Amino acid sequence: MNRNFALVTALAAGMTSAAGVAQTAATTTPAAGSTAPAASTAPVAVQVVTAKIAVIEYEQVTAATNEGQRALLALQKKYEPQKTQLQNLQNEIESLTKQLQSAPATMTDDERASRARTIDTKQKQLQRDGDDATAQFNAEMQETLGTIAKKLGPVVIKYVQDNGYTMLLDNTGAQGGLAVLWTQPGTTDISQAIVDAYNASSGVAAPAVPSAPSATRPRPTTTTPKPTTPATTPKQ
Repeated sequence: MNRNFALVTALAAGMTSAAGVAQTAATTTPAAGSTAPAASTAPVAVQVVTAKIAVIEYEQVTAATNEGQRALLALQKKYEPQKTQLQNLQNEIESLTKQLQSAPATMTDDERASRARTIDTKQKQLQRDGDDATAQFNAEMQETLGTIAKKLGPVVIKYVQDNGYTMLLDNTGAQGGLAVLWTQPGTTDISQAIVDAYNASSGVAAPAVPSAPSATRPRPTTTTPKPTTPATTPKQ
């Protein structure tokens, strides 16, 4: 799935301004004739903030929500007729190929060449129609899940803020995205927690099946989010 969910934008919209977190003292200009106060020589206290890092598989979380699963199921059903047509064409090609392979030796070269051209034409049609259906399916899937992903952003931000996390990393790791290869003990995968939080806030019930089915072609690429267990060893 294309990473067009604009995670950074969605998260940034829910973040509080950094200026409100770290403010600098305003500098006052002494009036004419007045004596400027002596500069303070007291040491400046430095506050050390312990890092609390959360990891999320954002794309997988979006697809794993009840709303995401329902959307994928509806999309699968919409494209079921095209899938059936492609399968029928594939079956026809296989049947014609077997007939040609078992043709008697008395078949003329012209007839054999004609049948071969028919098979070749149908194979090209299958490839073309399959590619078109896959492209249409993926585009609609991206748009559908992209809408859900935007609504997911505020839920993610509220969760990390309420639980005191200081950093959030996206571990989707696909198509050039950030991949967390190793984390210190204490780093928490919040993927499943976010799925649960979003399902509760959206009010969308789970679909009739445990998860969205996987079609042969076209098909979405989705995986189930990892459990909320801290990663302690490098990923292989």
